[in-house]
Parts: sequence; structure tokens; C-alpha cells
Amino acid sequence: MGAAIDVRVQADDFDVGAEIARLHEGRTDVGAVASFVGLCRDEGGTLAALELEHYPGMAEAEIRRVAEEALARWPVLTAITAVHRHGRIPPGGRIVLVAAASAHRTAAFEAAEFLMDFLKTRAPFWKKEHRADGSEGAWVAAKDTDDEKAGRWR
Repeated sequence: MGAAIDVRVQADDFDVGAEIARLHEGRTDVGAVASFVGLCRDEGGTLAALELEHYPGMAEAEIRRVAEEALARWPVLTAITAVHRHGRIPPGGRIVLVAAASAHRTAAFEAAEFLMDFLKTRAPFWKKEHRADGSEGAWVAAKDTDDEKAGRWR
């Protein structure tokens, strides 16, 4: 049974437990699933929501390319799931899930981290803050630290 890749960009929330269950459902070769869920922070009570925009089609394609790189790097992976939301997300809301299933835990942990590092730097998403006090929010700038984290995989 080959490795599966599931990449989705959607407005709707997702069920983390159901997504993880799908990664190993019906498979006896999975020994580990590692995941990361990114949530919207309230930034000390100043944020009412985070609005995420994306380039449809391109975002999914780029995330899929990163997932395929992970499969090439860690051949023991059995499945990868990446779900990224768009639209207006309130504090506490789920934004992103990356999960990797593998025969062994090290590959699952590393692949999930790899996926998140490159999703942050390569997938075309833009974030705008909506302030709790009603003032104009700003577009969130890319962070150099995200590029540094992705750079360690080269």
C-alpha cells in the first residue's frame, strides 16, 4: 500500500481526531502519527479575528509539493494530511493541521515539522488582523524566523 497525501484548503473547521484517524484507518503498517495544530491567538486580548486569504489552486499545489518532498525524504511515511483554513478565524479557532503517519516515530515527528516549516514559508497565504477595539488591523508580515526554521532542512 503506497503513501497517501491529503491536502485541503477550506473555510470550514476540521475535526483533528477524525483527520488523524483517517491517516491510519485500515493500515497495520503505521507505528506513529505526529501532528501539529495551529490556532489563532488573541494577542493579549487585542485581536478579534485573523482573516486568511490564499491563492486558490496555487496554495494547494504548493502544499502538495512540500508533502511530496517529505515522502521522498522519509520513505517510511505512509500518509500525510495538511488542512489549512481561509476566511475569518476568531481567537482559539483552528487554522492549520499537518499530520504525518509513519512506520516509525522519528520520521513522523520530523516530517510534520518539515511540513509546517515549509507551509509557513512557501504556501501563498496572507493574514490580516482584525482588532478587538474596531481599529484598522494590519496585514501580518512574513517573519525571518520562519525562513530560518525552513533553512535548516536544506
